[in-house]
Amino acid sequence: MFDLTLTFDNGPEPDVTPRVLDILRERGIKTTFFVIGRKLDDPARRRLASRARDEGHWIGNHTYTHSLPLGQQHDPACAEHEIGRTQALIGDLAHKKRWFRPFGGGGNLDDRLLKPSIVSYLARDQYSCVLWNAIPRDWDDPHGWVNRALDQCRAQEWTLMVLHDLPTGAMDRLEEFLDAADKAGARFRQDFPPACVPISAGTIVRPIDAYVSTIEESIR
Repeated sequence: MFDLTLTFDNGPEPDVTPRVLDILRERGIKTTFFVIGRKLDDPARRRLASRARDEGHWIGNHTYTHSLPLGQQHDPACAEHEIGRTQALIGDLAHKKRWFRPFGGGGNLDDRLLKPSIVSYLARDQYSCVLWNAIPRDWDDPHGWVNRALDQCRAQEWTLMVLHDLPTGAMDRLEEFLDAADKAGARFRQDFPPACVPISAGTIVRPIDAYVSTIEESIR
């Protein structure tokens, strides 16, 4: 038996997200979709985010461009460009906790994620920073990720897993994974393990130094 919270990053995608939503609806599973802001510039993709919200899923912010991890960006205005711009596009689809997920360039949990000005921005605007504890690398191994994901679930009491609703073919195996997880005793839930939320509604509630770069100090 284990608890399992699913999240989907980097969408929405018209060729993938609708089927993911169908599968989740059929099983009564609620998740969070961490969307890329530039994709919401497309009205069709924003309608997918709206559908997800209407079906009980949470919508989170996963930066505007998803190009370079924030902890590696020199631009002093990148918080507004990457986070604020995306939050404006999410608009009334946003959860009251203002979920935000940084990225580390391949699932890395290190100082690529944030920098001091980003932390200050998240605190000032009362965002909640959501990390993860399971990365089965579905984008990199669209056929072999299922067994790896199951192993990660079995290795801990509560898994917060990152999957991707992208056109890689990986989500063709989503039903297989969900069936296997259910058979293994998964208790699907929508909330997040506290250890994976170091910033909650603008308050730092867990140590974050390991996720914060010194890039701004280096360019003074």
